[in-house]
Amino acid sequence: MFMAPDPGLFRLRISLRAVLGIGLAVTLCELAGLSLPASITGGLAALLALFTVGDPTVRGQARTTALLPVAGFPVLAVATALHAVPTLRDATWLAVVFGGVYARRFGPRGHALGIFAFMMFFTTQFLHAVPGQLPQLYAAVALSLAASSAVRFGAWCVERRRPLPAAPAPLDGRGLTRPATRQAFQATAACAFALTAGQLLSHDRWYWAVGTAWWIFVNTASRGETLVRGFRRVVGTVTGIVAGLLVAVPLHGAPAPTAVLVAVCVFGIFYTAALSYSWMMFFVTVMAGLLYGLLGVLHPGLLVLRFAETGVGALGAALAVALVLPITTHTVTDRWIERALHAVHECTAAAARRLAGDAQADPAPRAGELEALLGRVRMALAPLVHPLNPMRGRKERARAILALLDDCAREVRGLAAVAADPDASHDARLTAACRRVETAMESLVGAVPGGAVAAHQGAPGHHPGAEQALAHLHGLERALVALATPLRGSRLVGA
Repeated sequence: MFMAPDPGLFRLRISLRAVLGIGLAVTLCELAGLSLPASITGGLAALLALFTVGDPTVRGQARTTALLPVAGFPVLAVATALHAVPTLRDATWLAVVFGGVYARRFGPRGHALGIFAFMMFFTTQFLHAVPGQLPQLYAAVALSLAASSAVRFGAWCVERRRPLPAAPAPLDGRGLTRPATRQAFQATAACAFALTAGQLLSHDRWYWAVGTAWWIFVNTASRGETLVRGFRRVVGTVTGIVAGLLVAVPLHGAPAPTAVLVAVCVFGIFYTAALSYSWMMFFVTVMAGLLYGLLGVLHPGLLVLRFAETGVGALGAALAVALVLPITTHTVTDRWIERALHAVHECTAAAARRLAGDAQADPAPRAGELEALLGRVRMALAPLVHPLNPMRGRKERARAILALLDDCAREVRGLAAVAADPDASHDARLTAACRRVETAMESLVGAVPGGAVAAHQGAPGHHPGAEQALAHLHGLERALVALATPLRGSRLVGA
């Protein structure tokens, strides 16, 4: 976690900004005379706005943030109104679960709005909110979103200097072949199990199980990804409970030290989220314990109950991905790898056109797209390279694929850098090298649209740009040829 690269200190900056934005939001709620439950709701709204809104442009982020109340306020109203009608409340929450997951098919905005709607329902259960508290809850959410937005888009707009990379478009399909649709049914089934079993464990804290099942499905696309995420959530929760027993319980809700430790947890959540789901859940669990301390209800038995409810939610998620419209890891990894290979081809083609003299061809955006797709490939293959995976052969093939795809990305980045040189020239050898790359690509994924454009037919030259481009093309060809063995040797995972 501490040795992972952080180019431009980006993670550090957004983590510190989160502490500032959420701290400002809670402070304004307190200065406005709102109740402690309302201030907690406002702080959570600010955290969600800063954590889940991930549009690639600042303007898109601002629009999504402005839409959060549109998704959250109706849910708050319904959840508080149904607090005393358990059967209707439960059915309504499951409908929110289905809609929130299904909305992911619409990209980062749907993803953020779906999470915000779910968490507003969760918050009413966490605080046992009733209709009489609704005006204060609305005021706290609105004030906190305004405060966090002032920090994010005004005082400290990190993304303006370094825009977020565009997230790869979700895997497509129609009807039940679309992963987002299948996951909506899976998450709803998992939450239904968690809701029922969680209420058998506790009539007051059952919602922890539902929250666990929901969050396990966030940012996953296959059975393997979901199971690994569930395992990591349990690990993070257990370690967080131990820390809560040592830190949160002895504080007895003392405001000043609790506020400092909550700020530390907020920083930890944002700083570790991209690196380790277990560490992120550790900080989330410790923060939840501290908030319960502020509310005056924290005791060791409550933390033990949280562990039990987490286990119930994880079990619900495992059963759902295994029994309800399962999405195999093999299917998902194949599709993401194919998309990454197409991005390699498109970047190579653009670089070849640029070297051939087409000033309009620009491989840089394609190279950025490839980086984002490789991140998604790593996530898809994570279950296969996990230390607990007993299938050594498939683990080694998955590692080989990741290493070779990284080689492809390195050569593509180098090729794009050479193509950006206005003095780079190109000769007949590049034409042959581009054709060999095309052949290697077709052997992996079949015919690809828009073959690489050939270079000018001239005599071999010795321009440094041409020599460097040749080296990258040869390296790319070797990596693509080597990929044929792990990709075609056998299936990476079973059905």
